[in-house]
Amino acid sequence: MIETSVIIPTKNGAQDIGVCLEAVFSQKGAGRVEVLVIDSGSTDSTLEIVRRYPVRLERIPPETFHHARTRNHGASLAEGKFLVFLSQDAIPSSNAWLAAMLANFTDETVGAVYGKQLPKSGRNIERQYTLNVHYGDLKIVKDVKSREKLGYRYYFFSDANSAIRKNVWQVTGFPEELKIFEDIGIAKRILESGKKIVYEPRACVYHSHDHTTTELFRRYFDYGVTLRRLGIWNREMRRSMMVEISAMVWKKLTEYEKGHKGKFGASVHQDVAKTAGLLLGVSEWCLPKNLKRRFSGYGVFDLW
Repeated sequence: MIETSVIIPTKNGAQDIGVCLEAVFSQKGAGRVEVLVIDSGSTDSTLEIVRRYPVRLERIPPETFHHARTRNHGASLAEGKFLVFLSQDAIPSSNAWLAAMLANFTDETVGAVYGKQLPKSGRNIERQYTLNVHYGDLKIVKDVKSREKLGYRYYFFSDANSAIRKNVWQVTGFPEELKIFEDIGIAKRILESGKKIVYEPRACVYHSHDHTTTELFRRYFDYGVTLRRLGIWNREMRRSMMVEISAMVWKKLTEYEKGHKGKFGASVHQDVAKTAGLLLGVSEWCLPKNLKRRFSGYGVFDLW
């Protein structure tokens, strides 16, 4: 009987998908696992590489890809009672990645788990610092009791490296009204259903993307809109986020003063852009539509 289904959406992922699948199939101590690849119109050698592995390959038209809907589709096809979602360029760091993720489900009150993400070699300062902030070395259990203590981290969840009980997903699903940050949306649903979410640092992958300053501004604008529309932006979340951003910027400015001006100066500019995007996003209700169109990277919530 299949215990676990690993679901990997792909498109033109030839650079990473082979390494990703090699790491997935090298896992130890995770029981019987199926691997489901959902490809949305690759035109490079992704499909050729995928077919070298004993995976279940499903193909969808590229125009039908949608972050939430495609993951829901994969989950509906999966046979396992645990659904593991992995990005095509997220590379498990060891052969114990999957076992570490699944071990948390011995607690029946745990509905979902997400793992640590480390920056890939050569990534910029902004990504290194951001990943270090979100993915520490200590396990975190999120439930009603920890909400106030965790602040904005309470709803943080990444489906680039995560696992969800199938019977929990059947109740919550990924919210298809979201074009992006569908992982934050399903985290809210899982927590509000009374289930816990665990951050497991031992379930570690290498996964990171460098973004331009403009891309970060637009991404964080959409993030702010999402937080507000989900009804989870509040005074405590704002306070905890601003405290953390201020600490990060101060640390970078300290490095800047030590003579590392090139790397850290650019990263501080990016932090300012992210913060501006976020604050404008949570205030999007008072912005004219033409500005929202320019600021949004994804047209979040089908606003227009």
